[in-house]
Amino acid sequence: MTTVRGTSMDIPTQDSTADAYLAHPDDGSPHPGVLFYMDAFGIRPHLKKMADRLAEAGYTVLVPNVFYRHGRAPVVELPDFIDPARRPEIFERIGPVIQSLTPGPAMCDADAYLTWLTDCPLTTDGPVGITGYCMGAGLALRTAGTYPERVAAMAGFHGGRLATDAADSPHLLADRITAELYFGHADQDPSLPSEQIKRLDEALDSAGVRHRSEVYTGAHHGFTQADTAAYDSTADERYWKALMALLDRTL
Repeated sequence: MTTVRGTSMDIPTQDSTADAYLAHPDDGSPHPGVLFYMDAFGIRPHLKKMADRLAEAGYTVLVPNVFYRHGRAPVVELPDFIDPARRPEIFERIGPVIQSLTPGPAMCDADAYLTWLTDCPLTTDGPVGITGYCMGAGLALRTAGTYPERVAAMAGFHGGRLATDAADSPHLLADRITAELYFGHADQDPSLPSEQIKRLDEALDSAGVRHRSEVYTGAHHGFTQADTAAYDSTADERYWKALMALLDRTL
């Protein structure tokens, strides 16, 4: 079994400094880079375990705190098990933070994260893979469209608002994407109704983007997050297989 080293990092950005978690095989060798976009709850033990699992498979994984403008992680204090139905104040606090991360600053940050990964001696040369969860899926899609020459693969899971009517919806970047994409959608997810899934697929098809879009039956928004009430072990196992296959194929 591969030994993994996980460390806290600081990533210089245009505005300030983003704290981050870095996981990589502890062998001193460079490995393909993966930019891991967090869900709304942010960097916490479960997300670090997910990054460690990717590192164990042979990747150098960077998990930035995309909410760093509001403080170092955890930006919002969280219980060990997150059930928003019982703790509605969690989303009341996180909601304004999410809304404050607009596309302009987010993509300036993405440039910093990709640059750091490229320059890191623990990362091999060439484009990276991206995986994103919840709001992170939208950031991943937007990054793939904003920096196409730097991204070889992108996977998004239980993403929300990926193909809205807004003028800055991430799906509108489809014609710039060169990476191979995979989406694992939750069919019990009000943040991504069927019409948005259709709009996303049509945009990617029209642009000739290599992609696969799957709807996980019975899964809820957040199904990959084992420390939340939305976790679905069957969907989680399916997600890991799909993600590993994509990264192994492209990186």
